[in-house]
Amino acid sequence: MTPEQVAAASKPVVLDLGDAFSRDPTTLRRARLLGISGWAFYISGRAGALGDVRAETAAAALGFIAPDAVADGWDAAARVVRPFEVAAASLAECCRWGAQRLDPLPGTERLSALVERAVVAAEASGMPLFAAWRAMPLPDLSPGARSAAGLRLLREHFTGAYLLAVRAAGMTPLEAVLAGPEGEAGAVACGWPPPYPPVGPLVRRRLWAEAVTNRLAAPAFAALGPAVGAELVELLHRTRADLA
Repeated sequence: MTPEQVAAASKPVVLDLGDAFSRDPTTLRRARLLGISGWAFYISGRAGALGDVRAETAAAALGFIAPDAVADGWDAAARVVRPFEVAAASLAECCRWGAQRLDPLPGTERLSALVERAVVAAEASGMPLFAAWRAMPLPDLSPGARSAAGLRLLREHFTGAYLLAVRAAGMTPLEAVLAGPEGEAGAVACGWPPPYPPVGPLVRRRLWAEAVTNRLAAPAFAALGPAVGAELVELLHRTRADLA
């Protein structure tokens, strides 16, 4: 497989597995222990890796979430706990989920090694969230924890690449969400209020942006080579199937 083919084949699985820990009930309980809402935990848990920045900066880095919705979560969390502490708690929950759910699965040690190779080789230019998360030390070095954290990093890498591609396509983040598979429901989930622009003219641009995303993410997988890249894709799909 070419690096772009590996990126295209792995992207949907990485986007799913890289965020799976956040849907775990135990993760949501961590938010309550911190005294903040689940939404505040999600926003600060992602953008908090940037440190004590303004809500506008967090919104610019997150990209696809409406700035007002980001500000609601960011400011609510900041009144209780510093953003970096929320990010550290989020990473701890990610590693906990990985140790619990991925360690028992066959192939997790190999998966962690391949994902980490891709993460190290990935280009971080223009992707502040990915760069910030890659610099954070892991609290757990078990194969499952490393796999979960690495998948989360690759998810941020894909998301950052897609944001760059969307802007290069002449689209706004809202337009990209509307033209995506979830349409208006996705826009609502990301905090964008109606009315919405027409979607029809945006679909071709979104498809172009998807292709550019794969091209931007490809260097991370080029480091693996064709055979190992195909192995990573197989491991990712098998892991998702085993979890299901």
